[in-house]
Amino acid sequence: MPTDLLLSSAPLPPDKSGVLVSLRRQQAGWKTMDFEVRRLVAGQSWQDNTRDEEAVFVILGGRFTLDFGSGPQEIGGREHVFAGYPHAAYLPPGTAFAITALTTGEFAHASAPSVARAFTPRIIRPEDVTCEIRGGGNATRQILDIIPPTFPADRLMVCEVYAPSGNWSSYPPHKHDVHHPPGEVDLDEVYYYRFDHPDGYAFQRLYDHHGHDQTVRATDGDLVIIRDGYHPVVTAYGYSSYYLNVLAGSARSMAASDDPQYAHLRQWPPADPRLPVVHR
Repeated sequence: MPTDLLLSSAPLPPDKSGVLVSLRRQQAGWKTMDFEVRRLVAGQSWQDNTRDEEAVFVILGGRFTLDFGSGPQEIGGREHVFAGYPHAAYLPPGTAFAITALTTGEFAHASAPSVARAFTPRIIRPEDVTCEIRGGGNATRQILDIIPPTFPADRLMVCEVYAPSGNWSSYPPHKHDVHHPPGEVDLDEVYYYRFDHPDGYAFQRLYDHHGHDQTVRATDGDLVIIRDGYHPVVTAYGYSSYYLNVLAGSARSMAASDDPQYAHLRQWPPADPRLPVVHR
């Protein structure tokens, strides 16, 4: 399996704090963002400073406090990603922070270089997250927008995507690797996967029309790197999938181009009645 496209989480014991998976921009071959998932055992803290980057935290499971200068604020609450809508936080450059676990839990942390220091730190709560049921038939999926293009930030955009057993997502296949607005912008992206059962998995095809065509199998805790090209994904029968998307690039937009071979499939049948997978 190509290690340059897929990273697996470390086998960290459940009672240990640490980094589960980490991607640095040099490793990815881009300049846009870093991404990692951390676990903190109850009572333990992680302190740092965003320096010259903006940062986003997404609570995957557990309860924490986050202090970015105005005292600790509680953040989190869902037991795991299939148990409800997320809590998250946005921090601009130059922000010192401390995140402390009230219960043992895990969170994703993404950062991107930024020269815009005028943005305000913000806690994002489940009532702030918008939901879209996208597609139709067995290509229906649920999108939870956490940091959409309209959010007051510099580069980072974040959403969660849920698909039930056997469904396709990121479909029709689309790409965002050319800066040609408004139709398409150049975005780097990560897919961080979780499944509702340890045996769950998905297949993600990464291809272009210049000879590159590769398929990876993503399991619970895997991270897939999207540098360029089309990248549809299908969830194995019998399991529901979750992935966290973080994007950053040439513009604050999600504009993408469909693969012309499959663009006609946007004439969707009725939505899959199993959606939504999670509720507020």
